[in-house]
Amino acid sequence: MALLRTSNPALNERAFQLDHAALGESMTVPGTINKTGILLVCVVATAIWSWRQLDVAPERLPLLVFGGAIGGLIFAMVTIFKKEWAPLTAPIYALLEGLVLGGISALYERQSQGIAMQAVALTFGVLFVMLLAYRSGLIRVTDKLRMGIVAATGGIALFYIIEIVLGFFGIHFVSINTGTPLGIGFSLLVVGIAALNLVLDFDLIEHGVAAGAPKYMEWYAAFGLMVTLIWLYLEILRLLSKIRSRR
Repeated sequence: MALLRTSNPALNERAFQLDHAALGESMTVPGTINKTGILLVCVVATAIWSWRQLDVAPERLPLLVFGGAIGGLIFAMVTIFKKEWAPLTAPIYALLEGLVLGGISALYERQSQGIAMQAVALTFGVLFVMLLAYRSGLIRVTDKLRMGIVAATGGIALFYIIEIVLGFFGIHFVSINTGTPLGIGFSLLVVGIAALNLVLDFDLIEHGVAAGAPKYMEWYAAFGLMVTLIWLYLEILRLLSKIRSRR
């Protein structure tokens, strides 16, 4: 277990280093799948409501997106540091992130009709393909692969932070954030890294089950998987937007 790593902070080797004595039922794969399904329902429910606000009360949308993002970050941090609270905090995180996804998706949809459903379909398509590749052994999670994905994800996160900071000073990376060949290439790279993070998540969940992690870790593992799926969806949405802008 000491060698297991993932760039998802919710699903790393420390997450499953627990004292399992006298903790009752253990984590299972079916249980984790069920919890992931519940979190998806939470995301979809608030996303639909947030989406509709663009037509009903558009002035609310910035507050919903910003409030959902801040609240989601807070509950994500709480979940990471208090894993035993995951049965409560993970659904709250999902509900808050649904507000963000619904609002952002509605704005993209207004600019390019049908883009949101395409992004959803592609996200689940990537999830299925990566799960199939992992289960079939086509992609084997080695130490080198883990380290490469972690390094790449960290580099992307650092780039986004620098971009945000520079944006306050009027410096923007136009070629990367528009439908230029460089911009599309960058988005394809980020989508690829996000997809590979799914493989690391699957591997860590499998090891959590093998380690006999307590039952509440099903919620925690489902939360970690949701973090990756939400990131993947947003990056696919950006990629599709860039591609359509070239038409």
